[in-house]
Amino acid sequence: MILDGKKVALDLRERLRETVLSYTEQGFRAPKLAILLVGNNPASETYVTNKIKACREVGIEAEKIALPADVTEQQVLEQIQRLNQDDSVDGFIVQLPLPEHISEPKILNAVSYRKDVDGLTPMSMGLTIQGQPALRSATPSGIQSLLAYYHIPTAGKHVVVIGRSNIVGKPMAIMLMQRPYLSLPNMTASSMGDATVTVCHSKTQGLTDICRTADILIVAAGSPKLVTKEMVRPGATVIDVGINRIEDSSSPKGYKLVGDVDFENVEPVAGAISPVPGGVGPMTIASLLQNTVQAYKQHIKQ
Repeated sequence: MILDGKKVALDLRERLRETVLSYTEQGFRAPKLAILLVGNNPASETYVTNKIKACREVGIEAEKIALPADVTEQQVLEQIQRLNQDDSVDGFIVQLPLPEHISEPKILNAVSYRKDVDGLTPMSMGLTIQGQPALRSATPSGIQSLLAYYHIPTAGKHVVVIGRSNIVGKPMAIMLMQRPYLSLPNMTASSMGDATVTVCHSKTQGLTDICRTADILIVAAGSPKLVTKEMVRPGATVIDVGINRIEDSSSPKGYKLVGDVDFENVEPVAGAISPVPGGVGPMTIASLLQNTVQAYKQHIKQ
């Protein structure tokens, strides 16, 4: 079974559009998301364009704030402070990665957790760890929504996560041990969370043997086609978070996008698998929009 992230994301976005419309028809302003982009990283430019397009499709106002690559760290912090205080902005993100001369932890620490729709600030992560209401990390939230939509429970299952980043691996492991807030049809909170989680990384020994014990394998290593069919137990669910460019002379662009999983060879073995592209990527953006609407609801109630 192919886990179609595009389909699920469209469903979620339609429901968000209906929610936003219900508020604006009552006379409330539309939600607003700001995106702070530093430098001219081509991949980041593409991601930002896709996020803005998705916002507009559901009725969220989107503002792109582009700063040059040689901007000072202090100037970025001043922009963040302005966005923190701007009552017309419900949420904002700082598009990563940042130029090397700017401290990513320092920048993220400056973002108000009430507007942290990427779910990456220490406060957001801390609330998530404690199981309290929070704007949760977008990619892990999208993965949980994808699993729930296809009726793939995590309760009582062994989930192996490859990758320990602050964006995916760590929050994913935490959230799998809890129960998420779900708002898509066919989702039941009782079927999610309560997993037994193993986190692997580049220093893990016996990776193949560990992966073969997984009921659900989530791969966020940033290594093209790292996971082969020998690493997957027959019938297991495989979630591929990776997105890598590899040279491809047959492509007009000169490259093609592949995941961290050798999809062609793993797909016949797996019981369910997410493709790249079209799997986790659309779900991440949908979760970002969901967080923005959540922050908006909290904001207008103040």
